[in-house]
Amino acid sequence: MAKPVSIEVWNPSGKYRVVSTKSMPGTRWINLLIEQDCRLEICTEKKTILSVEDIVALIGDKCDGGVLTETTAELAASLSLAAARRIVEADEFMRAGLYDGWLPHLFVGNLLKGQTVGVIGAGRIGSAYARMMVEGFKMNLIYYDLYQATRLEKFVTAYGEFLKANGEKPVYWKRASTMDEVLREADVISLHPILDKTTYHLVNKERLAMMKKEAILVNCSRGPVIDEVAVVEHLKQNPMFRVGLDVFEDEPYMKPGLADMKNAVIVPHIASASKWTR
Repeated sequence: MAKPVSIEVWNPSGKYRVVSTKSMPGTRWINLLIEQDCRLEICTEKKTILSVEDIVALIGDKCDGGVLTETTAELAASLSLAAARRIVEADEFMRAGLYDGWLPHLFVGNLLKGQTVGVIGAGRIGSAYARMMVEGFKMNLIYYDLYQATRLEKFVTAYGEFLKANGEKPVYWKRASTMDEVLREADVISLHPILDKTTYHLVNKERLAMMKKEAILVNCSRGPVIDEVAVVEHLKQNPMFRVGLDVFEDEPYMKPGLADMKNAVIVPHIASASKWTR
């Protein structure tokens, strides 16, 4: 049974229940909710990120996370592309006034078409991301999940048949038997597992060493899934390796050195920051 999570309650007799997993500056947002007859519960746990068990203890097991599916998957896809094509580096280069005309070797990145995208955790968000990468860039798919992603498999199969019927090379899917298999074979890996004791530092020094030298690692799930210190060291030693990170191990802080890495695309936990979702 999950351990109770400490909360602060405002307007306890409100008609609509609103749960905030962390407090925000000021009280204006609180007053606005109270004006709409909301009972507001603010989590006061001294944790950077809540685990699955914490969320269940806080709001029960009937929460519909579907509202975050497409927007989170879109950001994961955006980070994948930004890392592959070195968009942040190129943007900084232009703003610094360093551009002096076209050069054949300027910010050469990775072509995604025909490569393999790896997904660890093929639930709603992982599957949505996989569909975007397969259909958008004609990538092959390898995924690992405790449960078979039947709908995702059918989608990739159908899309492969469509490509073949139109004279193009078909895409394929593969369900890996281990996470390590995904890390070894994929060119782009996106992490979408839950956070619990089994996934803490899921990607560590040893697993980073398994990955291809020019691989791209994306994380829009939970920061502690990655050993951030190990990632910084790996980026230093492997300049062609890239990461795209939306979450961090000790938010809002980053481990020393991460912000200095040109081969890291880092954004401030904005996966849900689309107008429709918010």
